[in-house]
Amino acid sequence: MNDESPITESKSNKDPHMLGTLCHLLSLTLFIGVPFGNLLGPFVLWSLKRAEDPYLNEVGKEVLNFQISVTLYAIICGILFITFIGIVLLPIVLMCSIVLTIVAALKSSEGVFYSYPLTIRFLK
Repeated sequence: MNDESPITESKSNKDPHMLGTLCHLLSLTLFIGVPFGNLLGPFVLWSLKRAEDPYLNEVGKEVLNFQISVTLYAIICGILFITFIGIVLLPIVLMCSIVLTIVAALKSSEGVFYSYPLTIRFLK
């Protein structure tokens, strides 16, 4: 998808982009102490509502792809702790994850699809 293509179809009578925004924000649950919350929160919402809402289906796949990628990057940084490179890279990966998630949530609340950079596409 394009970086900023609006997807406005939704069967929901509420704001069609509210669930997309929530899907982005659920990935921040990792930072409040939920183990693998960055994956579980968006996955549960996406799996429950993807058939009803085409916008949420696309957003959910994008969020999951990004969060899986971030998790892999964090694991690699953990391995690189041996060489001390991971000590520098891990905070950068985590800060980028937080900032990009907030940017994506803001874009989604405006009805714009946000494509995360440096994301490995696992779900298509």
